[in-house]
Amino acid sequence: MMYLKKALAALILVLPLTLQAQNTSLKTRIDQAVVLIKSGKYLNASEELLALAKEPNIEFSKARIKYLLGLSLMEMNLNQTSAFQFVEVIRSGDATWTKPAIEKLLIVTDRLGDETLLNFAIQRVEISQIPAKNREMLFYRLAEIKHKAGLSKEAIEYYGKITPQSRYYYNALYNMGLAQAEDNQTELALQTFRRLLSARSKARVTDTNRVTAQMAIARTLYQRQEWNKSIEAYSKIPRDHYLWHAALFESTWAMLRGARFRSTLSNFQSLHSSYYDDAYLPETLLLRAIVYLYICQYDEMEKVLSLYENQYGPALRKLTPFIENTNLDLFYQEIVKTFQMKSNPESRQKFAIPYNILKHVAEEGDVRRTYAYIKKINEEKKLVEETNSLRNSSVGVYANRVLSTRISSAKATLGEQVKYHLTAIKAELNDLSEQSGFIRYEMINGRKEILKKKIEGKSIKGSQAVNSQDRSFYIQNGYEFYPFQGEYWLDEVGNYHYLGKQSCE
Repeated sequence: MMYLKKALAALILVLPLTLQAQNTSLKTRIDQAVVLIKSGKYLNASEELLALAKEPNIEFSKARIKYLLGLSLMEMNLNQTSAFQFVEVIRSGDATWTKPAIEKLLIVTDRLGDETLLNFAIQRVEISQIPAKNREMLFYRLAEIKHKAGLSKEAIEYYGKITPQSRYYYNALYNMGLAQAEDNQTELALQTFRRLLSARSKARVTDTNRVTAQMAIARTLYQRQEWNKSIEAYSKIPRDHYLWHAALFESTWAMLRGARFRSTLSNFQSLHSSYYDDAYLPETLLLRAIVYLYICQYDEMEKVLSLYENQYGPALRKLTPFIENTNLDLFYQEIVKTFQMKSNPESRQKFAIPYNILKHVAEEGDVRRTYAYIKKINEEKKLVEETNSLRNSSVGVYANRVLSTRISSAKATLGEQVKYHLTAIKAELNDLSEQSGFIRYEMINGRKEILKKKIEGKSIKGSQAVNSQDRSFYIQNGYEFYPFQGEYWLDEVGNYHYLGKQSCE
């Protein structure tokens, strides 16, 4: 027993010396890693820091080690891998290293377009702590978050803080105009969009910032129900820009609201040309049928309704069983093939559901962002695998493991987003198919009325397509019904009325 007491006493005396020696050694190794970083030897530094991060008894220095590891990985353009280091530092709560870690996390997540980690960083940041050179990026991201949350006034305030020198300036102007329009500040929205248009006046006519500004002006004029002005604004969208087709569709609504039926039908000829076979346009076919109904062109109306049923009836039948799949990878694979087809139309891809539906989904903002994010992670993984010095190093093995996990998670997210949008399209097609049935009923009823009038020898000029009792029955049961008598039609721009009388002879 006496021997044990002496041994314990000796151990107690030695422990502080051992810990002191360990701390000295740890500090020396960290200092050496800092020297490597300063001299640009980032791989060597990151290998040393990764090894240090696995050492026991480093709790007092772990936040610093992780921050320096993230810094060296960031310098090697391993943005996703470095982001994880900065997140660990922030979660540690270490007051000394949290502030610079947040600053660096904002930069790498902005490069990646990773909204989840970006929001994580922004929720913990104090604007005054961020260096001036990164502050406008923070304002822009804060504005985006407020905008998505429906807080238009706060979003507008943050967008307004971004100066013309910032790379976010044009996007900020456009989004600020959108927020103003959503807040029904249409005059201010027009001023903002015109500022953007003026700022890009010397750019080529197909410059995307210039074209989107012009498109936004047209949409805002439509929102103000200034039909002729909106039609004129839509007409300025260049034909060789990808937004021209959308502008043609939306201007068709403006023409319909302005009772310019000849122009409306002329637009339909372009919208439904073979050049746009891969466009998802079910609504325009029904709208075209309604215009024919309104002017009593029943034969043309029959052709258009048959075209709708032949195109979108089979599409709906294929879509219904497809979205019942629980394997998200199926949705991911279909959208990847869609993006490949969009970039290379000659690729001859085979799809489980019609390409025009998948192409429409691929143009959704969340799908595009997630796909772009996956592309950036894959590029980072490729960088690791194709850099000889990095591929077989401990850092390369670690980065590959992190990136593989992240890619798997992002693919599942993209699959969920695609499934969500396909489910919404199925609901839309179900509703439009019912509308098609009601429009066909109107067509049959109109033909019947014409025959009755002819048999009776009476003129039908100025008659209504259907009496109000028939129409009100369907409206009360939640359906849109045509021709319009103060009902709504949900289009790409919003809910709008159309009121008028037939011009049948």
